[in-house]
Amino acid sequence: MRLRLAAPAALFIATAPAAVAQSASAPFTGHDLSGTYACTGVDGHEGAYTSTVTLEMDKAQSHGTRAGYHFKMEVPSYGSYRGVATADGDIMAITFAHDDPATQDYGTGIAKVTRTQDGKVRFDKFYYEEAYKGGNTGTESCVRN
Repeated sequence: MRLRLAAPAALFIATAPAAVAQSASAPFTGHDLSGTYACTGVDGHEGAYTSTVTLEMDKAQSHGTRAGYHFKMEVPSYGSYRGVATADGDIMAITFAHDDPATQDYGTGIAKVTRTQDGKVRFDKFYYEEAYKGGNTGTESCVRN
């Protein structure tokens, strides 16, 4: 009985890497979210703010409907944040960190990508920061220019 179960399991294990490799080399067919976005947000500690977000697709790491992005956010009178984002269809995850590590202002966000009534790409993000001022959350809405 064990030999019967082992053979299908071995077949699955042997073919699984090939399936992953094929999907990783597939050309990107999703919607490119690259561009500059005007954003408004509400931070749990800092209150209302505005920012400019730039997303730039890493074409070498984008396959099928999944894409990797370089992320940069500029907040007037506060500074810059850099990070990465990954999108799968209309869901995007973002990691970010303030350029000054002493602020401990870094975190992770999740966003839903939609379109505005006039057809512009938009994402609405919820973020969590474990260390910033004892912990923090916030929301942000961004529309591509």
